[in-house]
Amino acid sequence: MLRDGRHGSDCRGADRDRGSAVVDFVLVGALVSLVFMAVIQLALVLHVRNTLIDAAATGARYGTLADRSPADGVERAVSLIGGALGEGYAADVTYAEQTVDGARLLEITVRAPLPVLGFIGPGGGIEVRGHAALP
Repeated sequence: MLRDGRHGSDCRGADRDRGSAVVDFVLVGALVSLVFMAVIQLALVLHVRNTLIDAAATGARYGTLADRSPADGVERAVSLIGGALGEGYAADVTYAEQTVDGARLLEITVRAPLPVLGFIGPGGGIEVRGHAALP
């Protein structure tokens, strides 16, 4: 028994909490790091998607110019994607001509990997299309 009348077992409660701040810091730090990396990865996916959409639309507009062909539009889209994201993202770019409500359109389709871990991901994960009116 201690001087103040308590038993010795009561003093050990403070000893049991020793080191819990370190554990809390590690657990919360890991969770915050995971959320941060998920936000960064989402931003990367959106950047890749927006870049592909812009390249497809620009290629479609370029391919409808009077002195250009649809193949020139595909070539333009491939060069834009290759310069911004890398050649692996520009491997599958195609074009097709469509008629919608009597208007002829050039459609450029880009299929690219979905970046899951950094820029690494399965092929054909994202498919985007760009359109422009043919003269």
